Amino acid sequence: MIRKKALFYPAAACILFILFAADLIFGAVSIPFGEVLRILSGADTENVAWRHIVLQSRFPQAVTALLAGASLATSGLLLQTLFKNPLAGPSILGISDGASLGVALVMLFFGNSFHLFSAYSFSGSLAMIMAAFTGACILLGVILYFSGKVTNAVMLLIIGVMVGYLASSVISILNYYSSADRVHAYVMWGMGDFSGVSNERLPFFVFCSVAGLFLSVLLIKPLNALLLGEMYAANLGIKVKRTRIVILLCTGLLTATATAFCGPVSFIGLAVPHIARLLLGSSNHIMLLPVTILSGASVALLCNLLTVFPGTDSVLPLNAITPIIGAPVIIYVIINRKNIQYFN
Repeated sequence: MIRKKALFYPAAACILFILFAADLIFGAVSIPFGEVLRILSGADTENVAWRHIVLQSRFPQAVTALLAGASLATSGLLLQTLFKNPLAGPSILGISDGASLGVALVMLFFGNSFHLFSAYSFSGSLAMIMAAFTGACILLGVILYFSGKVTNAVMLLIIGVMVGYLASSVISILNYYSSADRVHAYVMWGMGDFSGVSNERLPFFVFCSVAGLFLSVLLIKPLNALLLGEMYAANLGIKVKRTRIVILLCTGLLTATATAFCGPVSFIGLAVPHIARLLLGSSNHIMLLPVTILSGASVALLCNLLTVFPGTDSVLPLNAITPIIGAPVIIYVIINRKNIQYFN
């Protein structure tokens, strides 16, 4: 049985590689795989347009999808374990709403661009990224404050939902008083997109995502202890309160980074941990976390691939694709929840 589960790692890695290659090859412009390899290796190619498409558009977009999917899936797994709630996701604590509020302030209140410290001028896209990251971090700070006041995880979950509602209320007010073009721009951002990370911003995105994923790996032992209950974990020497804060920080970093750069991507963080559990039949995070990371990256790459119709200029919104994969999984989980042991 252990050998069978161990096969998930190479199988998931192969699927991930195939999907990553497909994201580089397929799109509005079809580029042969051999030419893609030549371009990535730095060899000369006669078609300058192909080089620009691969290096400036598809490669950073594929890397962004890979890391954003892994980050959101990991966030969902951490929250589902912390709250022992199969319907917990990255947006459940209001972190995504905080990022959305930051973007709403920039797009709906300040306009398409703004100035900071009067010395630096930022374009609209960079301003949105900074605003989303700042908003998510502020909301995370509020949740961390309440985590020190509330000992019950369920009560903290409810507080997170309420904080998210407050952020959504402010966004609704901003929408009401904004012009139609700004509201439209905000709605388009809210549909999600993996193409917003340029090569210049990619290093920062990669650093934040990898740092959050590395921190999540360090939490494997406390996460397994929490599956047995907080009192049992405390008896094993786990500092439950500190562990909860670290989990929230890790979740906040991963969610804030993904949302700031890609928009509020739905269902990946909620559904992918269940896909990993169903594949493994286990909640042991030693195996579950790596499979969740690989599955999240693969699902995000698949969704990114499905947003583009080959041979056309049509690009579907990302959040129009993710529910097609995520919603059936959640429905299955709800229907079969009594017959499936998720937290054992």
